[in-house]
Amino acid sequence: MRGASLIWSPWQWQATLQQSTTPKNNNNNNIKGFPCHSVYNTFNFKKRRFLSSSSSCSIFNDDHVVTASSASRTKLSPLLSLSGCSWIQDNSMVLDSPTSNNGTTSLKKCSALPTTKTVDVSSVSDLFEFICSGPLVDKIGITPENVGQSIDKWLLYGSQLCRLFQLNELMLTIPQKARLYHYYIPVFVWCQDQISLHTSKFNDGDDVPPLVIGFSAPQGCGKTTLVFALDYLFKTTKMKSATISIDDFYLTAQGQAKLREENPENALLEYRGNAGSHDLPFSVQTIEALTQLTKDGMKMKVPRYDKSAYSGRGDRGDVTTWPEVEGPLKVILFEGWMLGFKPLPAEAVIAVDPQLETVNKNLEAYYEAWDKYIDAWVVIKIKDPSYVYRWRLQAEIAMRQAGKAGMSDDEVNDFVSRYLPAYKAYLPTLYAEGPSGSDPDRVLAIDIDEERNPILAT
Repeated sequence: MRGASLIWSPWQWQATLQQSTTPKNNNNNNIKGFPCHSVYNTFNFKKRRFLSSSSSCSIFNDDHVVTASSASRTKLSPLLSLSGCSWIQDNSMVLDSPTSNNGTTSLKKCSALPTTKTVDVSSVSDLFEFICSGPLVDKIGITPENVGQSIDKWLLYGSQLCRLFQLNELMLTIPQKARLYHYYIPVFVWCQDQISLHTSKFNDGDDVPPLVIGFSAPQGCGKTTLVFALDYLFKTTKMKSATISIDDFYLTAQGQAKLREENPENALLEYRGNAGSHDLPFSVQTIEALTQLTKDGMKMKVPRYDKSAYSGRGDRGDVTTWPEVEGPLKVILFEGWMLGFKPLPAEAVIAVDPQLETVNKNLEAYYEAWDKYIDAWVVIKIKDPSYVYRWRLQAEIAMRQAGKAGMSDDEVNDFVSRYLPAYKAYLPTLYAEGPSGSDPDRVLAIDIDEERNPILAT
């Protein structure tokens, strides 16, 4: 197509596709415009003030864990310091029962799984048996024959992830080995299968749009780390990918202020997070532009939200800092804590929390803006929404112990309380029926335990 340029501003852009006459390697069919994801911030809701500080390691944001610097989602470094990931540290954080004098819970480290024993993964037969014993193999249709025929790829993927997470691939602990070979790599194999299925629907010579895979999972459960690992594997296997989060589509600071003014008595809409706090037209334009990146040389900048702006209230990041992706894209990884939520009858949400009535009404517009673009789904399921509180508390305790600003236990409780009503209302339907508009054959449901490890569904 001729005549295209994509002109983006932080609030509005219009798309056209432009055919360049430059040589192939410089064929700039640009989709311009769309900062890198996030700087750690904490909220003191009760006092209505915000604290912020930055980190280049594992960053616990208000919605999830970011596993590298602010540019990590597009410019991947093989050498990361992931201080917040217990499976990398070979231990899990658990809560001590006593509380300190300042009202905050103390944290101790313990071995949730055997951590002194290491596993020599150079023994291919042992690795083969370990892979086949994983809780996801049946769900994604992996047979021992499949594993045996592709064991070299499993070893390669494991080696690449060890490089990413700075692990000794020949002496992995059991938690490390499980996270790679029972979780990240099986999901990557499933994603590859979904891409193959998607591509098979097109004829030779067709422009094949990238597959959009949605990752719906509660905050703090590790979905961003999972997507980060998958994105890295796609790039190291020469498959171009892009990552976006529902966070990238929050309203601007001005839009948030307006939402707050229009809902003065609704604590669920006082800050970003729930349905109604996102710029849905902006998200539609972004997703549709990404799906047009089907040729070499086509580029666009992808939006990122700056959670540190306005003393932690946040704002859309400056366009000059947005990361750039280049086509042809094979896959778009789209993650968020409320992806796939379906609006419910008003009486059902009012029974959970009367403030949810407005949020539920807002949710009616989200299918057309988000879910209808998603071709395949990964749904990470938890048994109890209260896990979110524990995970958030762990993050804040770790921040405090590291000498960084962190919320008190009461502030964590206040923060999580703004999300729990939505979890309690919408997760049962999501888990029972799948995401809105999804094909059950293209949904990978993964049950995880309180330590964020995949388990067999009970």
